[in-house]
Amino acid sequence: MKKILILSVILLISVIANSQIIKAELTATGLTCSMCSKATYKQLTSIPEVEKVEPDLNNTAFILFFKNGSPVNISDLKNKVEEAGFSIGELLVVFNFKNQQAENNSTFTLDNMTYTFMDTKAGILSGEVKVKILDKGYVVEKEYKKLSKMINQYPSYASVSNNLYHIKTF
Repeated sequence: MKKILILSVILLISVIANSQIIKAELTATGLTCSMCSKATYKQLTSIPEVEKVEPDLNNTAFILFFKNGSPVNISDLKNKVEEAGFSIGELLVVFNFKNQQAENNSTFTLDNMTYTFMDTKAGILSGEVKVKILDKGYVVEKEYKKLSKMINQYPSYASVSNNLYHIKTF
């Protein structure tokens, strides 16, 4: 029995030690009043993986904190903002990495979603790292059109998939 308990603890620690999403900073577009912000806030707090949402009304932004170890689906954030009647202007996500290789066009998979690095300085990522989601619906249209011109350099950017995201580190 003692061996099973120790093995269970080791497995739990190994799951936690992998990269995971800790929090996100979401800027919504189209918010014009406190009722708009409240509707968006209510939608975001309804996501089961969200532990807490802190609104930043001056910047029409929301900081989302996720439950430890919970798988985060990026498209859920977009869907909830759209259900409130608005769109995402910018989405910054904080990953907790453990020796993740980062270079342009390299990918990693987390919770059945693939993330591809774009316009990123090569290196090894460890600890909390903030990245920007660059796909359509997660950036303003002007920025998306600019990024679309880089399709020769980043061929996967032309792909539209709910499980493929393009990210840039800061």
